[in-house]
Amino acid sequence: MNRSMIQSAVSIGQLQKKLDLIGNNLANSETTGYKSRSADFSSLLYQQINNQSHQEAEVGRLTPQGVRIGTGAKLGHTNLDLTQGSLKETDRELDVALLENNHLFEVRIPTEAGEETHYTRAGNFYLTPVNDTQLMVTDADGYPVIGEDGDPILLVDDFQSINIDRDGSILVTRGDKQMVEGRLNISEAVRPRMLESAGENRFRIPDDIAVEGLIEGVQPGNVRIQSKTLEGSNVDVSKQMTEMLMAQRAYQLNAKSISTGDQMMGLVSQLRT
Repeated sequence: MNRSMIQSAVSIGQLQKKLDLIGNNLANSETTGYKSRSADFSSLLYQQINNQSHQEAEVGRLTPQGVRIGTGAKLGHTNLDLTQGSLKETDRELDVALLENNHLFEVRIPTEAGEETHYTRAGNFYLTPVNDTQLMVTDADGYPVIGEDGDPILLVDDFQSINIDRDGSILVTRGDKQMVEGRLNISEAVRPRMLESAGENRFRIPDDIAVEGLIEGVQPGNVRIQSKTLEGSNVDVSKQMTEMLMAQRAYQLNAKSISTGDQMMGLVSQLRT
């Protein structure tokens, strides 16, 4: 196999990863609070070949000396875009949308290694019975939403109405009195590139990375929430379709390079015989 075929084979494998990423974005274009991801590519190792035989050949040269022959490209990193998506009013009391780009809700997920904190922008919350007298605020999958004290938010099941204030306070009405019985814990992603996807529209901190400097708590006075509203996906479908077409053309080009290299090797084999 010649060098061009190796380069093309490596690049095709990485382009497939980009196409998978684009496909995932398009599939979630209508998912509440979904944040799109983009791909960054980086070059693999290359070989420098200095093929000039004498100094006179360098007179008037504008390009670098020699030839650089690479070994393809790889998917270096996937970037998470936390910019706000479109807002849609639902008139449902437990639907809320974050108005700051890097702010996140916290959800507690049970795992084999114990409980783990995940982060999400999806604010479609529900009330799940815990026992005969208490209700717990959960996400759409039934996992507990974390309050400002670091514990799940529990409410006594004897109120007439409930709503969530703009600072994340959970207000319940009993009789003619309205009181605060909890507050959503809002975090800020200081370095969103470091968050990894945990599935189901949630993010987590990788095991080998410390939380400090990556996620910070947000004071209630700095929280901006719009109630009875859900944030839609921030996927730009037209941009994703353009990226997909460009990736497909690059895929076809590399596949043609492999085919051409195979034909050239066939011709060389015929000449030898």
